[in-house]
Amino acid sequence: MSKKIFNPHDAKQDFPIFANVKPYDKELIYLDNAASAQKPTMVLEGMSEFYTHHYANVHRGLHYLSNHATTDFENARKKVQSFVNACHDSEIIWTSGATDGLNLLADSLGAELVSGDEIILSIAEHHSNIVPWHFLRERKGCVIKWLNVDSNGDIDLSELDNLITERTKIISITHISNILGTINPIKAIAAKAHAAGAYIVVDGSQAAVHLQIDVQDLDVDFYVATGHKIYAPTGIGFVYGKQSLLEKMRPYRGGGEMIDMVSCEHITYNTPPHRFEAGTPPIAQAIGLGYAIDYLNQFDMNDIIDHENDLIRYGHEQLKTITGMTLYGTSQHKAGVIAFNVDNLHPHDLSTYIDRGGIAIRAGHHCGQPLMKHLGVNSTARASFGLYNTRHDVDMLCEWIVKAQKFFGV
Repeated sequence: MSKKIFNPHDAKQDFPIFANVKPYDKELIYLDNAASAQKPTMVLEGMSEFYTHHYANVHRGLHYLSNHATTDFENARKKVQSFVNACHDSEIIWTSGATDGLNLLADSLGAELVSGDEIILSIAEHHSNIVPWHFLRERKGCVIKWLNVDSNGDIDLSELDNLITERTKIISITHISNILGTINPIKAIAAKAHAAGAYIVVDGSQAAVHLQIDVQDLDVDFYVATGHKIYAPTGIGFVYGKQSLLEKMRPYRGGGEMIDMVSCEHITYNTPPHRFEAGTPPIAQAIGLGYAIDYLNQFDMNDIIDHENDLIRYGHEQLKTITGMTLYGTSQHKAGVIAFNVDNLHPHDLSTYIDRGGIAIRAGHHCGQPLMKHLGVNSTARASFGLYNTRHDVDMLCEWIVKAQKFFGV
């Protein structure tokens, strides 16, 4: 089946919020996609169709609605399998999001760890990929070791070699930094992890929407992503895990569906992925994620990637023309986001001011306080791009930053 020609102006028409919302009677320029992306009509109507015509709980029900819902739900799992090129749909575990997925892995993989075992993280991780590993440090005495980034935001793989020891058990790292936008060399890191006998966990929250993900080619053990950044609803995410590893892992939560047999004396566990999906799952949300993948699959992903890379290049070029501008993350391998500060202008003040121009950006530490400390700042502003953004959006951002400088007298 031939792909639709991708055009960001046409794609924008697929997202009703841009026609329906005019903040302060201005055009909505949404540059907060790294926090959460907008939803296309295909997702909204697909979920509405499920709720109004097909809703029921999944699995075990023998009636028409339950069978229909189960089919839609499991078909969504197959769509995710294809989206990341997993070997089996049973390697896809539904979660409530990336945070839930990372907690699942820290808990289940952490069951094997003992005091003194080492976990390697990068300094550029989101808190969701830091705090669950700190739990293991607190509870089991595990050691967290930190991989720094250079002035461009890139990782030095030779430094990773120096950090790895015979006690290294897990390397957990983001695919794309949510602050710097750096694309990390996951395939090379995975090879180093496996050479040391360690697992590699990848936080793909930012990457899943900006790159073509192939977990088999990357040879990662686990890959975690969230739906709401992939134009899908909130409350849904997934963990990819190699089948052989999932079969050995203990469950994360207990309840219905994740068991095989329950008696007064003992229990036995279900097979993956259901072993890790206790209770009623996020049915409509999973189906919504399936529709979001359908939406993206209309286009050649390379065309979207090329368009977003152009926005990053153009954004850097235009922002650098503004007096007093500092950009963070200037790697040649980046996607999705641009973090910056303007001299003598707090990011919160900047964000609040340009909001009056209809421009939505994010300001703060972006759940990355270790990286903020490494950069020597408390917070930054951040513009992040989706497939519906254009060079015009960048131009308006720059125009309103200059207006903010004049307004605040800086």
